[in-house]
Amino acid sequence: MPAPALPALPVTFRPTLTRVVLLSVGAAMFAVITVVAFTLEQLSGGERVSFVFTALLFFGVLALLSRPKIVADDSGVTVVNITRTRRLSWAEIVRVNLRVGDPWVFLDLSDGTSMPALGIQPGIAREHAIRDARTLRALAENHGTGTDNR
Repeated sequence: MPAPALPALPVTFRPTLTRVVLLSVGAAMFAVITVVAFTLEQLSGGERVSFVFTALLFFGVLALLSRPKIVADDSGVTVVNITRTRRLSWAEIVRVNLRVGDPWVFLDLSDGTSMPALGIQPGIAREHAIRDARTLRALAENHGTGTDNR
């Protein structure tokens, strides 16, 4: 299969549909729980506050889960996962992998380790994720020392 055309840098890879679903569900849950808290007449003020606080926690967790992305620029890649961000130079990325059954892309690094990059996930939008993984692989091969060892 031919390599995809390289996009202009910087480019951001993000599971957009997953992000929309998570943030929409979080906002809906927050709204419903808050409405329930204020319509139940038998609740005290403190109980209402605890309902709203719990709804805010749910929304916060879903917002955190929607955070992953991969930003590629001229000097390298920034991988933003759920709670960690890591900056990699192009030379550090040996290979970009998205195998059948993988929940997200894995980056094989020059130090012999493998790093998950949750910004490309085939869960909801499989074809989009495969296209993004191929593009990131082509960028890594073009800008770094990565080789394609299939």
